[in-house]
Amino acid sequence: MANSTFSGPVRSESTFKTISKNSTTGTITEVATIGDGPVSLADADVTLTNATHSGRILLVPDGGQDNTYTLPAPIAGSVFRFVYAGGAADATDAIIVTPGNTNFYIGGVTFLDTDNEVSAVFSDGNSNSSIQFNVPAGFDVTIVGLNTTNYQIFGTVTGATAPAFADQ
Repeated sequence: MANSTFSGPVRSESTFKTISKNSTTGTITEVATIGDGPVSLADADVTLTNATHSGRILLVPDGGQDNTYTLPAPIAGSVFRFVYAGGAADATDAIIVTPGNTNFYIGGVTFLDTDNEVSAVFSDGNSNSSIQFNVPAGFDVTIVGLNTTNYQIFGTVTGATAPAFADQ
């Protein structure tokens, strides 16, 4: 199909889906769903998918234990926005990992210390594939697929203990 140009609003009664198509196999992969409501993540380890989670706000609960959220393999243009949805500072950690150390984070987050200090925490840009939000009071972090290898990360984390990047 050729490109289409519209000279007015484009409307959908449901959502829009951004896809990629493999030019060799013709395989269609959903990159993001645009226009759908937020997803409340479970108080458990969760493996995310582009079809269900990309392009939507991901509400992270006040956990009963440390929870790990595993991103899918990066696709350019996929977007995962994690927002803490607890009603008080969490006593556990939220950990967001890529599928492995060959898929790593580039960038960092601003840390707003509850002791009234502000700092930045950065990934090493070549192998850090995990970020841990240590007993957060709040966070709003966005992770964007840059290509098939890397994720860009940015946002803010508030708490008494700084978030930490690491290899898996």
